[in-house]
Amino acid sequence: MQTQAQVRSANLAAVLGHLRDDGPRSRARLATDTGLTKATVSSLVGELVDRGLVAEGELHRPGSVGRPGTLVELDGRGVCGIGVEVNVDYLAVLVLDLAGAVRWQDRLAVDTAALPPAQVLARASAMIWQARTEHPAVGVTVAFPGGVQGSVVRTAPNLPRWVGVDVAAGLAGQRLPVTVANDADLSALAEWSAGPHAHVADLVYLTGEIGVGGGVVTGGRLLRGSTGLGGEIGHLALTPGDEPCGCGRRGCWETVVGLAALLRAAADPGDPLRDPGRDLEDRLAEVRARARAGDARTLAALADIGTGLGVGSAVLVSLFDPAVVVLGGYFAVVGEFLLDPLRAALAARVEDADRVVLSTLGFTAAVRGGAHVALQPVFSDPTTVPLMEAYA
Repeated sequence: MQTQAQVRSANLAAVLGHLRDDGPRSRARLATDTGLTKATVSSLVGELVDRGLVAEGELHRPGSVGRPGTLVELDGRGVCGIGVEVNVDYLAVLVLDLAGAVRWQDRLAVDTAALPPAQVLARASAMIWQARTEHPAVGVTVAFPGGVQGSVVRTAPNLPRWVGVDVAAGLAGQRLPVTVANDADLSALAEWSAGPHAHVADLVYLTGEIGVGGGVVTGGRLLRGSTGLGGEIGHLALTPGDEPCGCGRRGCWETVVGLAALLRAAADPGDPLRDPGRDLEDRLAEVRARARAGDARTLAALADIGTGLGVGSAVLVSLFDPAVVVLGGYFAVVGEFLLDPLRAALAARVEDADRVVLSTLGFTAAVRGGAHVALQPVFSDPTTVPLMEAYA
């Protein structure tokens, strides 16, 4: 049996969740949405205001008769979540407030594979401290390109030195709750929560960088697998090929459609496109510029990537039957050159090839998803945020 405090916490969470999912509402509308009495909702809203989680906005006039109601909306000023991405060639940090607005972000080119994990985590920690100088955070979520159990890296084909590393322990100096998750899973959550196809019940997200990952949302829930290591689709033998993969095998999908495959096909060694120390977005901007200028080698490389994506995506569509397949990471950046060959290869194998779309979140998807996860404890139990008078 729930205690009175537990019931109060659940009701606060219900009101906060409706404001997050449905936008600003009057107290009367919140009472209708939650099934609570108007008096109860007024009391709950008052407490959420006192905790700095909601604010009263403009007057709402639903009709010409009766007094107008004041809209209640999320207040993003005092509570933020931090998303961190550790990737093969960069670190990224993003701060998201309670209302879903980006408050701060930064990305640093880092040759993660060549450095000791402790050194990389020290750099990430410095970025987090910089983010926290003006933005009060309630938690940190780290996106990692591999399989994670708890906060420990269990599989990392492109970052083998990280296997066995406890990422949360490396950031313990932050004195904040730290969660660690697969980057593609977090990207899928970002698309589901904030992308143009938000709250589509069945969605597949594909991210392309050095590796290729996938996140699957089915029935509105992230599919994690029996051990939490699902989504490593880049290492399935979905397309023919003999290129060695970071996992030690040959013929993995990411050896055909990953960023390394594109750069190998589009540029010779010594070309600035192949320089891992150069910012990834700069390199992809150059790929796009060459393609738009009609460079035959670049266009051919992109067409091959698109076809390979279509072949592999057909397997995923057949398995999960998603309403939408979202291409993220570098796939989205150069997507204008991938979609036609991808859809042609997909249409030859499954129905409705038009379900493939490009992410609008770009390389921020994983850190957005991480920041979103970092904020979830507040939405689950708003009483974890102290009353503002406690700071006085």
